[in-house]
Amino acid sequence: MTHVLYLAHDLADPAIRRRVMTLQAGGADVSLTGFTRGVNTLATVDGVTPTVLGETADGRFAQRIGSIAKASLSLRRALQNVRKPDVIIARNLEMLALAKRASAIYGRDVPVVYECLDIHRLLLNEGMVGKMVNAAQRYFASDAKLLITSSPAFVRHYFAPRSGLKLPVLLQENKVLMLDAETETVQAPRQPKVGEPWKIGWFGALRCRKSLEILADFAKRMDGKVEFILRGRPAYSEFDDFDGFVANAPHLRFEGPYKNPEDLAAIYNEVQFTWAIDFFEEGQNSSWLLPNRLYEGCLFGTLPIALSGTETARFLETRNIGHILPSADAATLVSLFSGLSEDAYLAEFRKLAAIDRKQWVTDRQDCTHLVHKLASLAAPHDGRALEAMLSTV
Repeated sequence: MTHVLYLAHDLADPAIRRRVMTLQAGGADVSLTGFTRGVNTLATVDGVTPTVLGETADGRFAQRIGSIAKASLSLRRALQNVRKPDVIIARNLEMLALAKRASAIYGRDVPVVYECLDIHRLLLNEGMVGKMVNAAQRYFASDAKLLITSSPAFVRHYFAPRSGLKLPVLLQENKVLMLDAETETVQAPRQPKVGEPWKIGWFGALRCRKSLEILADFAKRMDGKVEFILRGRPAYSEFDDFDGFVANAPHLRFEGPYKNPEDLAAIYNEVQFTWAIDFFEEGQNSSWLLPNRLYEGCLFGTLPIALSGTETARFLETRNIGHILPSADAATLVSLFSGLSEDAYLAEFRKLAAIDRKQWVTDRQDCTHLVHKLASLAAPHDGRALEAMLSTV
């Protein structure tokens, strides 16, 4: 059985839990080590007790560097009860630094995989700070064997032209982990009853203040004809007062966290549309990502709303589904929903429902393929460069 040591930047991040579950479903034995972040409740994964290295703070990069340096000094002791892994996966840049140290502790023959599912704004900084961060990334990735990322746009816009990394790339889209082949997904269309509003869901990592302001303005203008439901984990450091703002915004409500993938059917079947727009790092990471909510919503028959010019819009255009806005503002949304008929909604729903669910799902076979790929890294490696990936993205 392949033994994976997974180094996590935030042990409470639902995406960490899903990745561990994916590896387990593929037949791997997983040891989990990493940091807690603020008041986040630690996510639980059956059979895995994480080794906690310390606490970091959301949005405080300098503090996180200090925590990494401190953890590096005590890493040998922290890993003393973790048997030698077959492969180490480092989630994000800070954990890549620890992966290099961990590989040395185990004898330097343990392959390291760099998992980078977001491009931090410091990596795109054109000044001295950006050059230093990119140099650090190149150094810590110098012995890595594989790069895992979630969007082809990350490769096109950053990894190939700017990062300087020479690693083969494995694209792992943010699909829904669906281990039960019989699980119901797309249901019948659910147009609102007479007198009820259209419902739009914004689920997952809630970190975009601009989106929150646009949605609140739009909901207010529609005066009860549209309702927004928010669920997930707000990044409170990005908002002046998230809870107070939502409480005072008409036709907008926050319903708290949920379990992924267990609760997805219930929460998406409550809405007709998914807000798949993000301005958190506008023009950079936000324009290039393919978010979890895109795959989740489409799997459960919820029409995505995207912004023209983004990778999400490109993804939808190639499949002729969803609604792509020329600009993301309240006036544009009012125009879309004021003229939205039941027939138009049903036509869009049917197009989405006709797409093979494999487009949205990571199943057991996918999990097995991933683990086999990781296990193969211990074998002789040909060191192909990033350019070899470009023809497929």
